[in-house]
Amino acid sequence: MEAEKRPIRSYRDLRVYQRSMELLGPIHKLVLAFPDYEKFGLADQMRRACRSVPTNIVEGYGRRGSAKDFKYYLGIAMGSANEMVVHLEVSRQLGYAGDDECARYIDAYESIGKQLHMLISRWRSDGRPPTSNV
Repeated sequence: MEAEKRPIRSYRDLRVYQRSMELLGPIHKLVLAFPDYEKFGLADQMRRACRSVPTNIVEGYGRRGSAKDFKYYLGIAMGSANEMVVHLEVSRQLGYAGDDECARYIDAYESIGKQLHMLISRWRSDGRPPTSNV
């Protein structure tokens, strides 16, 4: 079944924004269980990176009149999604989080990265959104 096609009127309509926002709570909850000595290390980096994804989507959307600027901020968001993949792999490697939980979040951030890549490639040079939502 094909996803419903709705016009993009706001950054809130972007599925990639919605998905990145859905991960904020679970990631913040995950890092609460990390050792105290990671509070200002890995845990803090993960909290910042997971927030960076939706905030850069929003900042870019605010500059969508310039496809170049919008794509620049989407690129930063994609970098933060990739950063989350590595942080989750480190968390799993160090035993701070379980294999299944990390795998689920890694899959989610890899999917967000793919969505961002697709949005970057489909965003029209005239500043208008693509015909299908990403």
